[in-house]
Amino acid sequence: MLIHLDTTSSTPLYAQLVATLRRSISNGEVAVGEKLPAAGDLADSLDLNKNTVLRAYRQLRDDGLVELRRGRGATVTRAPAAPGSDPGLESALDALASAARRTATPLSDVIAGLTIRGVR
Repeated sequence: MLIHLDTTSSTPLYAQLVATLRRSISNGEVAVGEKLPAAGDLADSLDLNKNTVLRAYRQLRDDGLVELRRGRGATVTRAPAAPGSDPGLESALDALASAARRTATPLSDVIAGLTIRGVR
């Protein structure tokens, strides 16, 4: 699993990690039943604080994608809903992406706009 985080982005690192892990689970790169890397190991490999990784893991747990067990780590329990399962949402995302490109709006601003509208 390749994880790339943009340290220059205004999007918090834990949120970038959540998005990357969700994508890896969604596309089957990390299968249901598979364990995610130990928080300490992942933190070391990404040069992050362990608490940043734990925050991402807790978010995935709260979203119902992983189970966290002390001493056993994080195990994937289900995949997120497949992108494209709602054609209306896909159209809206296409329009949003087009508008962001046209106005040179940074991704972090798009994410912030969605966040203040209650999208997690």
